[in-house]
Amino acid sequence: MEAKHSATVDIPIDLLEMIRSFPSEREVEHCGTRFRVSPFDFYAVCPQCATRIKLRGYSATTEVEDIFDAIIEWMNRPETIPHVARRRQELANDDDS
Repeated sequence: MEAKHSATVDIPIDLLEMIRSFPSEREVEHCGTRFRVSPFDFYAVCPQCATRIKLRGYSATTEVEDIFDAIIEWMNRPETIPHVARRRQELANDDDS
């Protein structure tokens, strides 16, 4: 069976580094209070004043978070879950080496 792959896209090394170093939390400051949220949250609620704060844009500008969203959506497809699990294990084993 021949493997099919869509057209290749040049991916800048800087983008890969940005993804590898992407923070696990985002620090937000509102009304003098600093708090942490998921980097994927579109909104957060300030613990000080309970104001709902917009964190991510909906404009035509693509953010690095949009790349993660697309990848996570792909990873959650039922047919990809076994492949993702196997690759995650391979990566974990590489880290242990």
